[in-house]
Amino acid sequence: MKQTAPAAKPKHPNAIGIKEAFGYLFGDMGNLLNLTFISTYLKVFYTDCLLPGHGASATRISNDLTILFLVIRLWDAINDPLWGLLVDRRRPSKNGKFRPYLRSVSFPLAASVVLCFLNIQNYVSSYAVLLAFAYITYVIYGMMYTGMNIPYGSLASAITDDPDGRTLLSTFRSIGAGVGGAAVTLVAQKLIYDNGVALNPKKTFIAAVLLAAFALASYLACFYTTKERVVYSHEKKKLDLKLTYGTLLRSRPFLTVTFAGMMISGLLQFTSFNQYLTKNYFGNSDLSILITISTYLPMVLLILFMPKLAKKFGKKELTTVGLALSTVSALVMMLIGPNETFRTHTTPFILCNFGIGTGYSFLSILTWAIVTDVIDYQESKTGVKNESGIYAVYTFARKVGQTLADSGGLKLLYGYAGYDPENTVTGYIPGVGDKIFKMVSRVTFIAYAVTFVMFLFYPLNKKRLEDLQAQLTEQRKQRMEMISAEGAEG
Repeated sequence: MKQTAPAAKPKHPNAIGIKEAFGYLFGDMGNLLNLTFISTYLKVFYTDCLLPGHGASATRISNDLTILFLVIRLWDAINDPLWGLLVDRRRPSKNGKFRPYLRSVSFPLAASVVLCFLNIQNYVSSYAVLLAFAYITYVIYGMMYTGMNIPYGSLASAITDDPDGRTLLSTFRSIGAGVGGAAVTLVAQKLIYDNGVALNPKKTFIAAVLLAAFALASYLACFYTTKERVVYSHEKKKLDLKLTYGTLLRSRPFLTVTFAGMMISGLLQFTSFNQYLTKNYFGNSDLSILITISTYLPMVLLILFMPKLAKKFGKKELTTVGLALSTVSALVMMLIGPNETFRTHTTPFILCNFGIGTGYSFLSILTWAIVTDVIDYQESKTGVKNESGIYAVYTFARKVGQTLADSGGLKLLYGYAGYDPENTVTGYIPGVGDKIFKMVSRVTFIAYAVTFVMFLFYPLNKKRLEDLQAQLTEQRKQRMEMISAEGAEG
């Protein structure tokens, strides 16, 4: 008897293709062009260019910068939720609810990046004025970046509610992030250093102008190549903040992803201290290029296979395996250095970074699809779709991680390693360089180990997500039927 072929799975009504996913990647390419340049070089610009030379000691600069980063994050505790509420309460226009921010915020964001690297040291005789300038420009940048990042991140759930489509968006977003982050390191690294060890403030400013312009163009490209097609409800009820945010504190998926995001975002911020590692341990800041290649090359090799792998094995499952690999690689790097052979023969160091990058690639590529899963989980519990509010809390947690990395890293750099911008801006310094290596390798290992343990207990595995999507589909159908019935009665 001839067997009938199984019926093809019906196409999801909000399915998307490669073309729109490719358009979405431009947004995070713009984000990473800005963010990577700021997070990698602004700290070095402050310590080596803007603040020294006006009577402030290394200890005072360290303390003042530590306070600066803490104050910025305290402001973010207000700024991020406000942006989240503003975006959530915006009425959709003909261009959608989230896409308009890609166009309206891109110009002030580009200007804020440029202002951060404006070196006014030769025109100001007061250290206090220079520090105030750093505060003002960094605050403006932080506000504009949040005003871009929250609606951009929320946009994914409005482009499609198809699980495969969301994995595709997360994959291409990671491509955009990888291109933006790698471009900054590969290009800017060669442009802004003199002799590979000393940051040139004029060249840094020119690089900031060029990168900000490319980022602006990327945001506009994302605006014109994406479409919002998912509308969940048209209720005119007030947003219940107690219900929405109160449930977050009892949500294992949200808490796991948020704390993991804080750890990994903090670690990525901490990699900015590689600038000190390469110039004061290895004696060559150009080594940052090889570090970047060893970190991002695995992502390039894996990224095209990730949607199929995630569909077959699950996002939680793949991420946990990747974090295990990163943890082991970081442990090896910590155990074999520092020593003279390791310093002069960098192949083992690069191989360790390749292992770390390979494991991190799973989390990096899938992280935004995981965040949208958490948003769906919260909707299933509260009945409210509040992607921007949840995304704002998640974004703030990531910034807390960045602050801990900056503030704690500066304390380690100046206090533990003994860094002094007046005396150690060039070349290998045995005592200082060795301690910088120890602090970078140990923090890297601890961050990956803790994140790995967190994801072991992350509850949204492949089977649970499949059940969640079926449950949500039914809930949304019932809500829309109720809204239609109320409209008919009215």
